[in-house]
Amino acid sequence: MAIATRREQLQQWLAVVFPNSSLQLTQLNGDAGFRCYYRLQRDDKYHIVVDAPPDKVNNLAFVEMADAFAKQNLCVPEIIAYQASLGFMCLEDFGDTLLADKLTTTTMDSLYQQALLLLPKVAQVESSKLWSLPVYDRALLQLELDIFKDWLVGAHLCLELDNNELEQLQDCFDVLVNSALEQPRVTVHRDFHSRNLMLLDNGEIGVIDFQDAVQGPITYDLVSLLRDCYVRWDDQQVDDLRKQYLQQLTVHRPEFNLDELTFSRWFDLMGLQRHIKAAGIFARLYHRDGKAGYLADIPLTLTYIIDIAGKYPALQFLSQLVKNKVLPALQNQAVELTP
Repeated sequence: MAIATRREQLQQWLAVVFPNSSLQLTQLNGDAGFRCYYRLQRDDKYHIVVDAPPDKVNNLAFVEMADAFAKQNLCVPEIIAYQASLGFMCLEDFGDTLLADKLTTTTMDSLYQQALLLLPKVAQVESSKLWSLPVYDRALLQLELDIFKDWLVGAHLCLELDNNELEQLQDCFDVLVNSALEQPRVTVHRDFHSRNLMLLDNGEIGVIDFQDAVQGPITYDLVSLLRDCYVRWDDQQVDDLRKQYLQQLTVHRPEFNLDELTFSRWFDLMGLQRHIKAAGIFARLYHRDGKAGYLADIPLTLTYIIDIAGKYPALQFLSQLVKNKVLPALQNQAVELTP
């Protein structure tokens, strides 16, 4: 007898969860991982159904973090049904309107201010009895930076760095890692940006894709939002929002004893670590997972690296390496691939 496909297993499970209902599944565009998403029409109701293979996806983290985020009065999708051994979930449907879809130069400020109000709640999310939040430690920060070197510079662009270049690059990476580890540690969503925030019909912002939350640097989620890997805003707008958020932190978390100069530096260097990681991940998604759509987002991450690293003497090598070697190689490759 033929083994049922994942979709057939999913449909069989849904029929058990919702007996005597008319069910219709429509596949949705997935994320950058191994999950597959569907919209389920159940009679006159709608849900989001997730196929998350348990051998590839940490479903326990998602389930426990959904509960932990909700306890902080963050708006996250309710888990209506969950099949742990198969990795199937049925979630509340937040609709289709991403924060990214509504952002313009005129709406950016107000929408981002609304999103920033969520960060103090995120920062206070606690581990559960079943899932302890991992720590964003030196090893993990370095591992993410190495993705850039291995997958973008190496696998994608086929660039070879000599020993001197590798040493100088690692010196820059050390500056970024040390800056991250200097910061007060809070709960970090780890992917808090306009494509993972949804505008609901009631005006609230819904938070999704929170399963990779960690204990990490206080500026991480802030820079993820304001220096989004997919869109770049006016530097003055970003600076103003960063300063506003620092003022909020100074009032609500006086124990951190934060000052503008230090916080600004942490913010810049945390953004660099994130953009370096993202550029490498976008290349890895193409070569390892066959997902080409993220290649178009690499140039923006490199532009951030050139500009922000260029502000700091200790990071001049990083800025010049990307400006003079990595970005030109990427541009030449794009020309060669153009029909």
